Parts: sequence; structure tokens; C-alpha cells
Amino acid sequence: VQLQASGGGSVQAGDSLRLSCAASGGTFSRNYMGWFRQAPGKERDFVARITRGGNTAYADPVKGRFTISRDNAKNMVYLQMNSLKPEDTAVYYCAAGSQGILSSLREPDAYAAWGQGTQVTVSS
Repeated sequence: VQLQASGGGSVQAGDSLRLSCAASGGTFSRNYMGWFRQAPGKERDFVARITRGGNTAYADPVKGRFTISRDNAKNMVYLQMNSLKPEDTAVYYCAAGSQGILSSLREPDAYAAWGQGTQVTVSS
């Protein structure tokens, strides 16, 4: 599966953004999907994931502010980001996988396909 992320930008603290990830190739509905982010000089961190059946999980720093969703008919996954903070500044990546177990889905290694990343910059 190939992934194309979009929707990043530069916003003020407290604003909202919605990231989109378009999938092509493969069978989208058979994949679990995730969003990760990487700030300069830091490791790639888990943000959120959604299973084939719509079960979701979030990293603690974004819980209650971010919402991951998917539209299997459109082969799309979204990340709605509200109440953005400067510490949310990073390159955001969408990812897809099909072989991992539920407990491993916060780890980058559980994902076989990655999008190119989209920059999110939040200023105070």
C-alpha cells in the first residue's frame, strides 16, 4: 500500500488542523493505520492508531485533543487535531500495517508502509 499524507501547516496555539492520509494499492480495509510524529532531533513517536474494526488508541500527550478516524470506502485515514500546542510541532507520518498484534501497534516496527510526512508547526 502507498500512503500520501497532507493537511499540515503553520497555526497558532489553540487552533485546529485535520491531517489526511490517502492510501492506494493493497486492501485498505485489511490494514490497521497509525499516525506518528517526529520533532527535530527526536525519535519518531506514536500519536494514534485505528484498527480494521475502528478501535482507537492515543498517546497520552494528545488524548482528548486528537481524533483518528478512517473511511474505508474512500481509502482514507484522518487525524483531527484540536487545541494544538507548540509541543505538537513535528513532521507527522501516517503508516499502515497488517501483521502486528494489538499490543504492538504503538511501535513503528508494526507498520510496513509509511507516507512521506507532513509538517505541522504550532506557534505560541
